[in-house]
Amino acid sequence: MNEKIIIGKLGKVRGLNGELKLIPLTDFENRFDDLQSVDVDGKNLNVDYVKQIGNNLVIRFKNYEVRETAQKLTGKLIRVDRSKAAPLADGEFYTFDIIGLEVFDLNKNKLGVVTDIMKTGSNDIFFTKCDDGREILIPALKRIVKKIDLEKKIIIINIDELEEI
Repeated sequence: MNEKIIIGKLGKVRGLNGELKLIPLTDFENRFDDLQSVDVDGKNLNVDYVKQIGNNLVIRFKNYEVRETAQKLTGKLIRVDRSKAAPLADGEFYTFDIIGLEVFDLNKNKLGVVTDIMKTGSNDIFFTKCDDGREILIPALKRIVKKIDLEKKIIIINIDELEEI
């Protein structure tokens, strides 16, 4: 079975013809341009169209062309097969790959697990939950994050650089 990744969330119905507001949960703005089908609650839905209206995206699914039918999809997450994920450049990672990784310092001491990522204008921030319940915020800067190993599911950081911030 292919792993599914979340790319968006369905908002409120717009109008009478089954259009729904589409809330992108991806960094790739063009992700929805050629979308043919998606997974919503384990069901494969065929996309009729996605269009931009002002600053918002709107989506309509085939067989959901009536407001009352489409309304049942409000609040649901849109998923696609991981194999359809947008390509990344070297050194880039998907948010969903980083969340859940264990964080270690250069001396191999476990610091915690990444639970969330906040995107800022300059760099991402890894929210890391420690075993003792504390939470530390780790800026995703090269001088701090020394290695991300998806196979081993670990992140190595230079904690001395973190303490200087």
